[in-house]
Amino acid sequence: MVVKFTDFKKLTLEDRDIFQEYLKDYEFNTYEYSFLTLYVWRKMFNVTFCITDDALIIKKFTDKTGSYFMQPIGYKNNLKDLVLKLDDIKKNEEKSENLFRDIEMPFLYKLLDIFPKKICFCEDKNNFDYICRSKDLILLSGGNFHRKKNKYNQFVNNYKYHVKELDNNSVVEDCIYISQKWFEERGNNDSMLKYELDGIKEALPNFDLLGIKGVAVYIDNKISGFTAGEKLNSKMGVIHFEKADTFYNGIYEFMNKTFVEKYFSDVEYVNMQEDLGIKGLRKAKKAYNPVKLEKKFIVNLI
Repeated sequence: MVVKFTDFKKLTLEDRDIFQEYLKDYEFNTYEYSFLTLYVWRKMFNVTFCITDDALIIKKFTDKTGSYFMQPIGYKNNLKDLVLKLDDIKKNEEKSENLFRDIEMPFLYKLLDIFPKKICFCEDKNNFDYICRSKDLILLSGGNFHRKKNKYNQFVNNYKYHVKELDNNSVVEDCIYISQKWFEERGNNDSMLKYELDGIKEALPNFDLLGIKGVAVYIDNKISGFTAGEKLNSKMGVIHFEKADTFYNGIYEFMNKTFVEKYFSDVEYVNMQEDLGIKGLRKAKKAYNPVKLEKKFIVNLI
């Protein structure tokens, strides 16, 4: 089967069942391949997909990166032929600098084995995922978490709060409100944050369908922040969104601990996503003492 550019269709909510079938045994260590991730960021990355040779092929495009493919999902014994087909598509597209991005190490090893002298790759360091132990985020014990524990305690001791689950339209509306407020205060000139806000507005109302779990924090009966994520598999959960009013000291520490304790206590790891090379974000994620950074690679066939 010859795959053409026109065979790729834009990702929609109605495509969830197709992706769930291919991703039902989610074995990735990054959060990139989750349907929820792809759906939230589909407009920023112009996510399209097709099914060919019984494999799910996902393609992204941005002005900065050009078009590229993610790891094919569901392929059998035809990976070599599939990669060559995708490379042909790459060569015929107007702007395509890389064949693959968002590639994890196990797939890179497979490519190196099949094409031992034809693979060129580099680490995509700004997109490494921060992986934390769930029990660390719940217990906040030991010297490495002393500051986090203090902030958590300050919040608990200083504010009259209550927590609601993200399980009804009223709470969803409150979470969208605080996200809009957060954006207006910080991100009006940031196109990525605007895409994120749009993704929140589209995803949260479909929390049940998309498997989103979340907690919203109210102080004096006013929405003050929320955390939302999903369980990727039996070993790992991912936090997709954390938005809060920083007027309340320790609110992020409180939300993180409360959310992980409620929804991820039965998984070993929590994926905190990447830092995008942003110094402030990097500092914030390192403060949670990740046990590892999950690498992602950019790959080309030469």
